[in-house]
Amino acid sequence: MDFSEPPKNTSKPISQGARIGHVHLKVANIDRALEFYCGVLGFELTARFGNEAAFISAGGYHHHIGLNTWESRNGSPPAPGTTGLYHLAILYPTRAELSDALRRVLAAGIQLDGASDHGVSEALYLRDSDENGVELCWDRPREEWPHFPDGRLQMFTKALDLDSLLHETTGAS
Repeated sequence: MDFSEPPKNTSKPISQGARIGHVHLKVANIDRALEFYCGVLGFELTARFGNEAAFISAGGYHHHIGLNTWESRNGSPPAPGTTGLYHLAILYPTRAELSDALRRVLAAGIQLDGASDHGVSEALYLRDSDENGVELCWDRPREEWPHFPDGRLQMFTKALDLDSLLHETTGAS
């Protein structure tokens, strides 16, 4: 198979209802990972199996993220230049909720790797305690997505105005 050419569409497309159900991460330390995902980002612990595995979610789902030490207890992150997960994306429903996530990250003293406006979305990039890439983002409404004159989607990467994002409010007092 030649991966330098785009694949030929020889079968019907995947169902439009398909979605990513969850991601499972190899971590070095369950407690440290839970401090980041639950303590900083606010996910809820749904199940834990000692120091071997934990499952966390938003809104009562069985799990959006699985964390395990089955092959990685006390391990170190993959070396740069190796294959593996680039990042996982956590999609917030509103810009105000992304703003709240930014406040949590800054309050925890976690450094951002980047912050981008992609036209269709706004995104914050950072690393968890095991150096896994994490994207925190929200999608603009589809009717606001930029398009080229011929109708194709026009995504781009511009610097995200963090001050503007921090001025959003979730309506909580």
